[in-house]
Amino acid sequence: MEMKERILTKAEELFCRYGIKSVTMDEIANQLGISKKTIYLSFADKDELVLEVFTAYMNESKQHCLHDRQEAENAVHEIFLAMDMTDAMLKALNASILFDLEKYYPDTYKKFKAYKYEFLYNVVSENLKRGIQEELFRADLNVDIITRMRLGTVMLSMNIEMFPPGKYKLVEVEQEIIMHYLYGIATAKGIKLIQKYNSQRQKSKP
Repeated sequence: MEMKERILTKAEELFCRYGIKSVTMDEIANQLGISKKTIYLSFADKDELVLEVFTAYMNESKQHCLHDRQEAENAVHEIFLAMDMTDAMLKALNASILFDLEKYYPDTYKKFKAYKYEFLYNVVSENLKRGIQEELFRADLNVDIITRMRLGTVMLSMNIEMFPPGKYKLVEVEQEIIMHYLYGIATAKGIKLIQKYNSQRQKSKP
């Protein structure tokens, strides 16, 4: 692995565990056993490092979403595949990471918002249209409004004022939000699939 990739990997690990603001360039260097000067050979400053970490995350997330769309048996299954990906991500995530990003790294947060309201908008709206066509989601749904509503709840579990980390687990909150969304849009046929996939999911948990 090249040095730049090693730095990005370690930075992402530390940001996810401790939040962005609390992790210094010195700490990243110490964790890697290199000098801080070595980091600055690849990144001009912490702002650039944060930007590249989140750009890599967004690119990886895009690939997962596109893969899930292709592999899914139907629109409900696609959402359950997305839940599996989200679970894996949230288990290792510090809830303050988005707060830090919005407050201290506005340029990167702006790119994250663009990813959310452009790429994710398309993913959610196409999933809704697919579900309606498959008669799994209600035909009377306003796709644009429901898509925007769903986007409004993306990362809601990481709102530390609404869901204090000491009281709530990110994964559990996110699962409740997604299940509430699913049951709200599903037809009777869709509900049967929700129950089927949820039952399989519960059985597969350790």
